[in-house]
Amino acid sequence: MERAVRRTTTLFKHIVCRRSLQMSLREYSAGIIVIGDEILKGQTTDTNSHFLCKHLFTLGVKVKKISVIGDDLEVIAKEVSEFSSKYTHVITSGGIGPTHDDKTFEGVAKAFDDDICPHPEIVELCKQFWGANLSSPKMKLAMIPKSARLEYGVNKKTGEKNKFPLVVVNNVYIFPGVPSLMERSFIALEDLFKNPDAHFYTEEIYVQQDEVSIAPILNEVDEEFKVDVTLGSYPDFHNNYYKVKLMLESSNPEQITKAATALKNKLPNDIIMGVYENCEQTYSDKELAPQHTESIVNYDSQPIVNAADRVYKLVESCSSDDVYGNNVQKAVSVLEECLQKYSLDEICIGFNGGKDCTALLHLYHAVVKRKYPGHQGKLKALYIKSKLPFPEVEKFTQISRDKYHLEMLHFEGRIKDSLGQLKANHPSIKAVIMGTRLTDPYSSHLEAFSMTDADWPQFMRVNPVLHWSYGHVWKFLRDLCLPYCSLYDRGYTSLGSMNNTHPNPLLQYVDEHGVLKYRPAYTLSDPTKERDGRN
Repeated sequence: MERAVRRTTTLFKHIVCRRSLQMSLREYSAGIIVIGDEILKGQTTDTNSHFLCKHLFTLGVKVKKISVIGDDLEVIAKEVSEFSSKYTHVITSGGIGPTHDDKTFEGVAKAFDDDICPHPEIVELCKQFWGANLSSPKMKLAMIPKSARLEYGVNKKTGEKNKFPLVVVNNVYIFPGVPSLMERSFIALEDLFKNPDAHFYTEEIYVQQDEVSIAPILNEVDEEFKVDVTLGSYPDFHNNYYKVKLMLESSNPEQITKAATALKNKLPNDIIMGVYENCEQTYSDKELAPQHTESIVNYDSQPIVNAADRVYKLVESCSSDDVYGNNVQKAVSVLEECLQKYSLDEICIGFNGGKDCTALLHLYHAVVKRKYPGHQGKLKALYIKSKLPFPEVEKFTQISRDKYHLEMLHFEGRIKDSLGQLKANHPSIKAVIMGTRLTDPYSSHLEAFSMTDADWPQFMRVNPVLHWSYGHVWKFLRDLCLPYCSLYDRGYTSLGSMNNTHPNPLLQYVDEHGVLKYRPAYTLSDPTKERDGRN
């Protein structure tokens, strides 16, 4: 009796404290507890907290704290008790398996001075799914806190109730640690966490300057609007387009607009790019020669998702005297004709991570999405590996494979031999889309559709970007914010193997500290020097 009273008192204290906290903060808050020795030892990467933060944010719930702790009963109990009194929702991840080191249920029970016992519904589920008897280790999954309730959730796609429930004690939601199981369960149950009163607004500003140089501006704007607007600054040292992402968050749309406007007005208008020393330049496409770049970047964070819309908008808006726009239009027409002549199974696209084929891959992806909007299969891509490939190229190729959903057909050796292997291994393929330009070696005779030479394996070579210039390729990549290989930002203008490729000497400069550096490939002003640096 005394223990029951103590348990009730403990629960009541948590509820009162939590409710008063909700009223004072006027927001839904969350604390995440990741449980597992394997996380602390670096044996397993925690992806669950990232997933939870992202989704809770969209539900109008602010994550206040993330804690990573080991499989220690006392530590789990203490952390759960503290979090439960501070936050609207407490989400635990991990420690609910059948082995000796899975102690989350016991820890949560201890936090509320509760006991654990077999829950009849979960006992039946353990018997149903695993044929487990009462002495089976799997029955440990059914040993949950006595005061727990079960939430089953509904699959948003099928409308079916989840087969296995989530265990909830007070305001503590006990999720599995396996990411696929946790994510599936959370999505099915996300309505439990949604803040019904939340009207949350965000605005992102991407800046092409380092965080230190704009810190005084950020401090000034934050001081002016901090009551209503949260301003976050997030450097990105690997992005091709910006150095810092500024994130403004508020429940007041007027204030967030005012804060964003203040930031944009205070940030510098532009920064100088493309100041070239000690080299002569004869840039043929003057309008593409970079001199200044905007400090605030008009950045598309989802260029692949938006590919079809943006590419076709560009095509439809170009004027008759727009050389670049018309070349994009011709490329799209060639790809559309290719898709009329051949099925997707009969086509593969040459892709080796270079700038030309990166632009071409995006064009092809856009045209396929426009013609087959429901297409979910993989596009075939031909990758002929060089003798000594750059690790950066290999990495970028793998990233592109995943982002564009490609089936990579890998070959090594000479192009002719690789095409022979392609013919033997994939006899259904009839056309290969190539990123060849007329200025490439041995390419001046090519047309949009050209069969390989008679003594080569017979494929239709499709060449959509034949008439593009070096400047056109870079304008396409950068206007559409497409990812490209990091070597291009380090002065490489044409990529081959590690033993025959170097940064372009025309892009050399000495910085203010006397260090020799190279400007990005897109700042090269003389397109005839594109292959300088290639042996």
